[in-house]
Parts: sequence; C-alpha cells; structure tokens
Amino acid sequence: MTRADLAEAVHQDVGLTRQDCAGLVERTLDLVAEALEAGETVKLSGFGVFQVRAKRARMGRNPKTGAPAAIDPRRVISFRASQVMKAQIDGSPAAHANGEQER
Repeated sequence: MTRADLAEAVHQDVGLTRQDCAGLVERTLDLVAEALEAGETVKLSGFGVFQVRAKRARMGRNPKTGAPAAIDPRRVISFRASQVMKAQIDGSPAAHANGEQER
C-alpha cells in the first residue's frame, strides 16, 4: 500500500477532495516521523506501537570476506503490533469481538 492508496481510501470514506486527503495523509505521516525523530513513542490504538530504540556499538563481520568490522551505535525504529491487529491478521474472531470491522 502506498501513500496514494491511503489518500484514495480516505477520499472514498470521508469524501474530501483527493488533494485534501493526500495532504491529510502526508501531514499525519510527517507528525509520526517528527515524534519518532524526537524519541517519542507513537501508539496507534488498535494498530500498534512505533518506538525508537538505541542499539549499542558492536563487532560484526564482513559477510564477503569474513573480516571483523565495527558496527557503529545507531537508533532504529521498531514496531509492535497490537493484540487487535494480530488477531485481525490471524483471522481469529477476537478482532471482531473488540468492535473492529473488517475492510
């Protein structure tokens, strides 16, 4: 699914213009990215949690040569799906018991 697909889905459901929906989707994604960049946790109820984690420096190896290589510390984004999302993907009736609708 792309940004354009998301904007089209919002357009179909809400009825705003396609341009307004594209701007709405873009702004929403910008807000999520800004929050993650600031180190905040982003929780979307019924969907999941995006979180920034710090990975420490470590030694790895070059897979081509086998030579040891230092891996610098870095921040990564992790995603943990909610129980509702897991149940919906699994197809279990728990997703429907929580009032979620199938799309």
